[in-house]
This record gives sequence, C-alpha cells and structure tokens, in this order.
Amino acid sequence: MTAQPGGGGPLAGLRVVEIGSLGPGPFCCMMLADMGADVLRIDRVAAGQPVGPGADHASELLNRGRRSVGVDLKHPDGAGLVLELAARADALVEGFRPGVAERLGIGPEPCLARNPRLVYGRMTGYGQDGPQAQAVGHDLNYIAANGVLSMIGRRGQPPTPPLNLVADTGGGGLVLAFGILAALLSRERSGAGQVIDAAMIEGAAVLAAPFYAWSQTGQWSPERGTNMIDSGAPYYDVYQTADGRWLSVAAVEPRFYRVLLDILGLAPESLPDQNDRSAWPGMKDRFAAVIRTRTRADWCARAEGREACMAPVLEAGELESDPQLRARGSFVRHHGILQPAPAPRFSQTPARLSLPPPVPGEHTEEALADWGICAERLAALRRGGAVPVAG
Repeated sequence: MTAQPGGGGPLAGLRVVEIGSLGPGPFCCMMLADMGADVLRIDRVAAGQPVGPGADHASELLNRGRRSVGVDLKHPDGAGLVLELAARADALVEGFRPGVAERLGIGPEPCLARNPRLVYGRMTGYGQDGPQAQAVGHDLNYIAANGVLSMIGRRGQPPTPPLNLVADTGGGGLVLAFGILAALLSRERSGAGQVIDAAMIEGAAVLAAPFYAWSQTGQWSPERGTNMIDSGAPYYDVYQTADGRWLSVAAVEPRFYRVLLDILGLAPESLPDQNDRSAWPGMKDRFAAVIRTRTRADWCARAEGREACMAPVLEAGELESDPQLRARGSFVRHHGILQPAPAPRFSQTPARLSLPPPVPGEHTEEALADWGICAERLAALRRGGAVPVAG
C-alpha cells in the first residue's frame, strides 16, 4: 500500500521540499506536515545507502508526517533531482551553513530560476552574513549570544539551559514556519516567491522582546532569580511536596494570590506585601515549608475549582492519565509512540497525524513517482548513483 502524507488540514495541497537536517528545520517541516502539507524529506546517502539522524528512526518525532527520499546531494544528478522537485514545490527548506547549498548547486538562484514562485526557506544559527555567519553553534550558543540566556536561571546560580526550546524550536523552526506561510500569502498577491533568511539568534531574540524593553526601563533586574517570573517571586515558582513531587504556583494577580494564600492556610496579615521584593526570599521559605507538608495530590485537590493558578508538574509517564489532556486528546499514541497531537486546532480544516517518522530513503520510489519523476528517470538516477538502489 502506498504511504500517503497529510490527512487534510489547512495546508492540504501545499508541497514542500525539505533538505534533511537536525533541529529547527525538521521542527518547521513537522509543523507544516501536521497541518496537511505534503513535505518530501531529502535524506542524504553515503556509499549508496541512506544516512539517518539516529538509530531509532521511529522516535524521531520531528520527522513525522512525511516521506523520505534518499539522494546523494554531492552527485551532480542528485542536485539536478532537487532542482526538479523544487520546480514542482511551493516551498523548500534547507539548514546548511551559508554557502553550502550554493556549492551543491541547490541554492536560491537555480531553484528560483526553475520556479519563480518558490518560497526558499533558509535556517541558520547566526544568519546568512556577518562575521559569525560561518561559526558553528547550538541552541545554547545562540541564546547566549543574544542576551536571552543571561536572564534565565535562579538567584546565585549560573544561567540555566532551557532545553533547546528557545532557539532551535521557537526562535528557529516556528519562526521559519511562520515566515514560509507569510511568504506564501505574499505570493498570492505578487505572484513571486522569495528567500527567507531565518537565523536562530534573531528568532530567539524576538521571543524575548519584552524582556529587552523591561531591562531598559528598570522593570527587570539583571540579577537572575530576583524578578517576578524568573523564580524570584514566592508566588511564581515550583515547590516540592511531601511525596517528593513538584507543584507549580503562578498566582501573579492579587485576586489569585489571595486564593493561593487561603489554600496554603497563610493569613495575608502575617505576610509582607505581595510585591515587597526585599521580603521575597523569606516568603519563599514560608511557602516551601507549608507546601512540603502535603502531597502533590492533596494540594491539587484543595485547589480544585479555585482560582489559585496552581498545577502539578507532570512527568512524561503521567500525561495519558491527566483528565484535561485526555479529554482533549492533546497527546495521542501514533504507531506506538505517545506524542503531541497537531496544534493549533481548526474548526473547518482539522489536522491529524498521518505517517510515522520514516527510515531515511524509505519512500524514494513511490514519493518521486507522486512528485512526477518518471520510472525511466528514477532508473537512470539509480544507475548513476544519485539515489540508492531499491531494497
């Protein structure tokens, strides 16, 4: 049975060529595929065999929802095949260092010459130009270099790596997906495609826009862990419970704060003012001592139905049994792997998961045929070594 990507969704009918990479590019393409786009992933081959990002391809959830074609991008005919596919696509996504796509012969100029309506998305750490353009790096480096990392962490502690969610995922993949959709909308008016230069250092900075402003107006202290939402405030932090679990508290507004104090059994008159920053360390100690007296379940039960901005810190193994997540189907088991369902949700064009993450090169023959590459052309590509031999 032929594997088919997509399953409806607001981007059904959109065709995207993804040059296989790691991190932000795959996240961008996962988002597009989740929304129904036909994303064709080009995975590299070495010595005629596909080379994938990891040993367990089934768990590479960022690659879900699309088919994979194995191509030797260093082979002239491999580059030619990418240009043929770009001519049939609405968008192309690549995550090479600046200049690499050009050296391979699949840069913006030849792609747009084949297809002037193409949206060509480029994903890098530092951007296509500038003195750091060729520098290697990862998420942590990019948010270090734009000041974001300096704001994340507890008082008296080093800056805390926030997983790779800020630069790779939010500032990289999500910003690039937004850029591609914006360029496609622009194309509807102009008829012309364009090149998107998405840099993680800049996308992550956009995510932190308010913090840059606050740091200039006296609303944000440069000392980590002393501000309202960076673990400085007693009413915005996580606390350990009697059973060793964790509880999040985020009662910022005064009315929610009053409810929180009532649940904790703390009289407001026994505490300093909510926003007396000099008193925050002592208040945090009191909150922590009280919260350690009950289990996480006890606190959640006491907060049930009340506006305290309190929630358990769930672990991955608890997600399937959570009532809210279960009621909405926020997580689903798809091909044996628990994973987030597509988001956001659409009333008229609902999205759904389709294909599981592919083995690199798994769909070479069928996917190329669906994209208009005839059997004779595919056979020639195989004979020449541009794509791997089937089986």
